[in-house]
Amino acid sequence: MSVQKEVKRVTTKTLQEMKFKGERISMLTAYDFSMAKMVDAAGVDVILVGDSASNVMAGHETTLPITLDQMIYHASSVIKGTERALVVVDLPFGSYQGNSKEALTSAIRVMKETGAHSIKIEGGEEIIESVKRILSAGVPVMGHLGLTPQSIYKFGTYVVRAKEEEEANKLIHDAHLLQEAGCFAIVIEKVPAALAERVAKELTIPIIGIGAGGKVDGQVLVLHDMLGINTEFKPRFLRTYLNLYEQITGAIGNYVRDVKSRDFPNEKEQY
Repeated sequence: MSVQKEVKRVTTKTLQEMKFKGERISMLTAYDFSMAKMVDAAGVDVILVGDSASNVMAGHETTLPITLDQMIYHASSVIKGTERALVVVDLPFGSYQGNSKEALTSAIRVMKETGAHSIKIEGGEEIIESVKRILSAGVPVMGHLGLTPQSIYKFGTYVVRAKEEEEANKLIHDAHLLQEAGCFAIVIEKVPAALAERVAKELTIPIIGIGAGGKVDGQVLVLHDMLGINTEFKPRFLRTYLNLYEQITGAIGNYVRDVKSRDFPNEKEQY
């Protein structure tokens, strides 16, 4: 029997066992109670309350504007809809960089006010003091390397990262640093598949990929992208499993038509 089916609640230890047994880890984002309930019921191992809420829920161009209070609101809603999955919450831009004391305060607020199980932060060596300080308080930390969307203005583009040797070596170095500090897993975003495979082989903790090939320990996608709700975002790594944009707008269009034609409500739909 798979590790995933044996457990009532997925924990960081479960993910470690899954990596050890070669069992792939499934991870998706969720930002509200209703969606989280469905994602959890479908058997996803890890739910990420991503700062991508800044884009898909609030309509911002980048992940930078979302606040810690807003992330706590989304995470609280997700936790209420989750029975089995491990819930990871992104610390938003400005809540941990450059100040490890502030990072710890942010992480503790997330854990106390939401009931979530862990936090995720972007970066390697430059944020390692924040990682260590959060971990010292007993808060599990997931790392995030490669394309780190909170640094988009530094990169200036969303292109594939770590194609050059220097950046690739830094990513490998940072991954080892995060593992040594005590991170339970690392997301690696939009890097060459061979590099991601090397990191997954060298590290003992799970490596979750997004646009990082199939030789890592798990995969993550943004829910609104893979369900076809967000139609503007079509990178090579995205597999769209539904076209909910068309289905939802079609259904709403039918409702509007039925209201206008006085077909809704009919006699059976009234008291």
